[in-house]
Amino acid sequence: MSSTGQTYSGPQSAPRPVSSEDAAIARGFSLKDLPESFYDDPYPTYRALQSANPIHRMPDGSLFLTRHRDLEAIYKDTRHFSSDKKVEFAPKYGDGSLLFQHHTTSLVFNDPPLHTRVRRLIAGALNPRAIAEMEPGLISLVDRLLDTMQAQGKADLIEDFASAIPVEVIGNLLAIPHEDRAPLRGWSLAILGALEPFLTEDVQARGERAVGEFLAYLRDLVTDRRAHPGNAEHDVLTRLILGETSGEKLSEIELLQNCIFILNAGHETTTNLIGNGLELLLRFPDQRQRLIDHPALIKPAVEEFLRFESSNQLGNRRVVQNTEIDGVAIPEGALITLCIGAANRDPDVFAEPERLDIGRAPNRHLAFASGAHACVGLSLARLEGRIAIGRFLARFPNFAAAGSAHRARRVRFRGFTTLPVTLA
Repeated sequence: MSSTGQTYSGPQSAPRPVSSEDAAIARGFSLKDLPESFYDDPYPTYRALQSANPIHRMPDGSLFLTRHRDLEAIYKDTRHFSSDKKVEFAPKYGDGSLLFQHHTTSLVFNDPPLHTRVRRLIAGALNPRAIAEMEPGLISLVDRLLDTMQAQGKADLIEDFASAIPVEVIGNLLAIPHEDRAPLRGWSLAILGALEPFLTEDVQARGERAVGEFLAYLRDLVTDRRAHPGNAEHDVLTRLILGETSGEKLSEIELLQNCIFILNAGHETTTNLIGNGLELLLRFPDQRQRLIDHPALIKPAVEEFLRFESSNQLGNRRVVQNTEIDGVAIPEGALITLCIGAANRDPDVFAEPERLDIGRAPNRHLAFASGAHACVGLSLARLEGRIAIGRFLARFPNFAAAGSAHRARRVRFRGFTTLPVTLA
């Protein structure tokens, strides 16, 4: 039986021997006390935890899980595990703060019925036909960015390319005027930065300010959209304002905070997907050449980039009924961190998990989570990744590193802040 009483049928290897080094790493692991080296490469730590203590109790009493089968079972078990973060975020942000209001109202940190209502409205605007209709505009956007970089002969792949694509895509989804889009990336980075396990006063203040500024902008935008509705088939903001055909509508706070969520959910993770994917092609030249020789591999390549360097490394749940995970009793109220980055390199599921294989199949990664909370925009993110990375490589097959790349010093979201290259 798996972690929550559901049968697990995935491949499982024999128990791995635990080295004294792995045991020591696992014993001392805490998300709130990480060495600087962890931010560059967390995977040795994840491997140690997976081997020595896959259900790890951290100093604050919460649990840190690293096995694929445990994450998969928890994602599917909404009876025992809740996504609601009010209990967890009240002491973190203060229950009267804007950060608390935002993160406890947004789709991702809620259970039904709010989660169901908001997800249904957003998903309706991201149906397969709508995604297909976005492709020509996305290709034009990518090609314009490539033209600009080609004229310069060099680029920062984050600032000049990876971050520019999702901001434009989400700006189009919400029909935000182009002249108003400049602050969006900064707001998103500040709000998501406040989700990190270790929160400084400065990071919290920047996140709080960003929510306030974004809300002020959205109130004016919503007022204008109510007076001048767009096409609800494509304009997600109009769709959220109009509500469901049954007549049920979001409250004003639900509406505004989930507009912020749409930007945050689609911006940083997609930026990281594109940036991480291009950096992996620099790091693994054999796989770059393989993709050049076989462009049709771009679909499985994007899935492998998502597995190997998951844009979102961590998820969270709260236990709402006494349960057990692999024989370990977990009491009601326990807080759990789900380590997606570790699960996506679980050797019980992925052959040679430390090897990048752009043709890997099957590829049961959890980069988009699973179950009721599977990423609502996953088809759009995949499309952005395929077009951005595929067209970049076709234009610049010999691109090369030009100086040091810098990773963001974050645990939850894994990506680069700068990635300089030359475009030979």
